[in-house]
Amino acid sequence: MAAQLIKLYDKNNSIDILVSIVQVLQKNGVIIYRTDTMYALGCLITSQQAIQRICDIKQIKPNKNRFSFICSDLSAIANYAKVSDANFKLLKHYLPGPYTFVLPASSNVPSVLVQGKKTVGVRIPDYTPILELIKELNAPLLTTTLAHDGLDVEEFTDPSLIFDRYKNQVDLVLDGGFGGVFPSSVIDLTEELPSIIREGAGQCDDFK
Repeated sequence: MAAQLIKLYDKNNSIDILVSIVQVLQKNGVIIYRTDTMYALGCLITSQQAIQRICDIKQIKPNKNRFSFICSDLSAIANYAKVSDANFKLLKHYLPGPYTFVLPASSNVPSVLVQGKKTVGVRIPDYTPILELIKELNAPLLTTTLAHDGLDVEEFTDPSLIFDRYKNQVDLVLDGGFGGVFPSSVIDLTEELPSIIREGAGQCDDFK
């Protein structure tokens, strides 16, 4: 069955729309949605079936890749990652924003997301509709950017073209308007000093 294309607005989305998206996710659904950076694939972090579907779409192996997930706020991050006082202050300063922070994982993180490395990447994007959705979901949302190598910019930023490309592989495409072209900046907070893993949309000078 082909996916649905659902319009999400920057604010004032109806609770019925959010609930309908949550219901799809709770049934092992896979969605494509806009963040404050690029469009991404997502699912419940507890759905191994949906995670496998995302791996199939991206043609990757779950045990060879690291997935990040989106939390609704800092207290939710603390449920899934070990956050020191110093790192809590850093997260509070930079989030919500276009960053993924790598932290030591807590025992609440599903093993498929940890892969023996005992760290996890967490995000709080500066994009209200997705944060509202995650609050309604009451669980983190796995996030991984859409493949974009070799594609024209429009093919991974225009939701109508994204829908045409993926409509037979996902359950929902959430149209939030045109997306960005740079992924989040990834900062490792597992050592004494922060280190940059990837420079992306988030300004990284403070971490150099």
